[in-house]
Amino acid sequence: MNRRNFLRNSSLLAGTMLLSNLQFADAKGKPKPRKIPSNEKVNLACIGIGNRGGDIIRELNKTGHCNIVALCDTDMGANHTLNVINMFPDAPRYQDFRVMFDKMANQIDAVCIGTPDHSHFPATMLAMSLGKHVFVEKPMAHTFNEVELMMRGAKKYGVVTQMGNQGHSEANYFQFKAWKEAGIIKDVTAITAHMNNPRRWHSFDSNMKNMPFGEPVPATLDWDTWLGTEFWHDYNHDYINGQWRCWYDFGMGALGDWGAHIIDTAHEFLDLGLPTEINMLYANGHNKFFFPYSSTILFKFPERGDMPACDITWYDGIDNTPPVPAGYGNVELDPNIPPPTTGQIQPSKLNPGKIIYSKELTFKGGSHGSTLSIIPEEKALDMAAKLPEVPVSPSNHFANFLLACKGQEQTRSPFHIAGPLSQVFCLGVIAQRLNTRLLFDRKTKKITNNKIANQMLVDTPPRKGWGEFYKL
Repeated sequence: MNRRNFLRNSSLLAGTMLLSNLQFADAKGKPKPRKIPSNEKVNLACIGIGNRGGDIIRELNKTGHCNIVALCDTDMGANHTLNVINMFPDAPRYQDFRVMFDKMANQIDAVCIGTPDHSHFPATMLAMSLGKHVFVEKPMAHTFNEVELMMRGAKKYGVVTQMGNQGHSEANYFQFKAWKEAGIIKDVTAITAHMNNPRRWHSFDSNMKNMPFGEPVPATLDWDTWLGTEFWHDYNHDYINGQWRCWYDFGMGALGDWGAHIIDTAHEFLDLGLPTEINMLYANGHNKFFFPYSSTILFKFPERGDMPACDITWYDGIDNTPPVPAGYGNVELDPNIPPPTTGQIQPSKLNPGKIIYSKELTFKGGSHGSTLSIIPEEKALDMAAKLPEVPVSPSNHFANFLLACKGQEQTRSPFHIAGPLSQVFCLGVIAQRLNTRLLFDRKTKKITNNKIANQMLVDTPPRKGWGEFYKL
């Protein structure tokens, strides 16, 4: 059964799993976070230790602010996990985070979670309920409702949280903040955000009629735990090791992967919150199993105080680069591509980034920590003397989290900031899956023009044995 039919037919969606009805259990008696003395290191457990998870562990360890006290991965002993295992040979090893917490919760101060998108939620909720601080990769979770519950959980349990969009602790963060406070960035009405590098995670046939056929499960892999809350799929090698990112059932596509590195500062400092409309403008290779090869999504945000309404248009795919304004600067251009009706040349290649349009100025920016520049160059020269001094970051994203665990800093991408941004991605993914226009009520947090889309805010009910995480 495909997910759309499952959603339509499931009576469980009318029950306690619905966003509007779901409530937390009483937290009385739950452990509180340990107060970590300034001269001590944070005892860190690592869930997901291969590929990107391994990178996170190395960066956290490099700060000198943590002890790696436990390693957990569903494929413990595979090639992509062995490097981290060999780095910390004395750390206890687990394949199931639930077992890890059962055996050594009292030895853990914090966790880092570098697992596929669909599995962020249960590990995060369990960790927070046990009083453990959480660093989780972007996007925060796989569904709008899961993000909502994670935000509530962070507030309820009083733990430190950080989403892993590491550029949010680098130069772009501090520049955007300073320029916004100085009135350089103001009256923003439109943002073009784009990721037009090759879609490295898949090249599947958009005409496929079924999900991939099952294959023997590798001896090192705990497939049941890897699936987590997701309904049952037979194992296939195209689901793991980064490939998971392309499937609607497991990942959040290019938007979830790169949006947190491109849109993050604008979303926070322009106080965008949640959109009122999400419109799928273009989809190449749309199907019900995996993300389009390329897509264009329009997000409409309303007026906010004295700030005007703002549109964000997201472009992904190598055949789907956005038009650029006059004075944009150097791009690789294909002379065989005719200009659009606007008279602007369409670049054949464009580094991931953004173009921010305000009533008076236009800004060009990249991804992650890349700083903004004013375009065209003549305008930048004219504005140079008016630009405020930008402070240097006191800590990178990983040190920021660990220092916050010890009460010495506040995280720059906590769940109450990263959560609404992640929910924007969730809404965009729903529009991609259904290839349609959605109207969203910011107050009730419901999609008002499409019943199936509104159900997808919650998604399918979790597998048996995994529903408890939605009640923590």
